[in-house]
Amino acid sequence: MSSDIRIYNPDTLGAPLGQYTHVTRVKANEFLFIAGMLSAKKEGEITGKLDFDAQCAQVFANIEAALNSAGADFSNVVQFTTYLVHPRWIPEFMEFRLREFPKLFPNRVYPPNTLLIVDRLVHEDFLVEVQTIAAI
Repeated sequence: MSSDIRIYNPDTLGAPLGQYTHVTRVKANEFLFIAGMLSAKKEGEITGKLDFDAQCAQVFANIEAALNSAGADFSNVVQFTTYLVHPRWIPEFMEFRLREFPKLFPNRVYPPNTLLIVDRLVHEDFLVEVQTIAAI
C-alpha cells in the first residue's frame, strides 16, 4: 500500500495567507519525521551566512536529501513547520516560496506550513529552520 495524501482547503475556512494549504488527510504505511533542517552542508559548513535566500536554498536541499534517503520526494510531504529568527525575514521567506515551491510542487498543491518566530536557532548564524513530516 502506498500513501494516499489529500491536501485541501475546506470551504469553512478562509483562503490561506501564503503558499500552503490548511489540511492534509493521509492514509499511509509509514511516516517520516525529519528534524529541522538548517543551512549546513554535509561537512557542517554553514551556507549563506547573513544570506537568507541562500540559507533557504540549502535548507530545502537538505530536506530533499532526507526525503530521498527514504525513497521519497516533495510529493510525500504532508506538513512543514518553519522557524525564523526574526519577523523581518517573513517577506523573503514568502518570496522564496513563491519562486521555488512551484518547482518543488509542480501540481501547485502546497502542504500545510506553520510559521514561527523564535529568539534564535542552535547557532546564531542560522536564520531559518524547517521541520518536515512526510508520508510514504
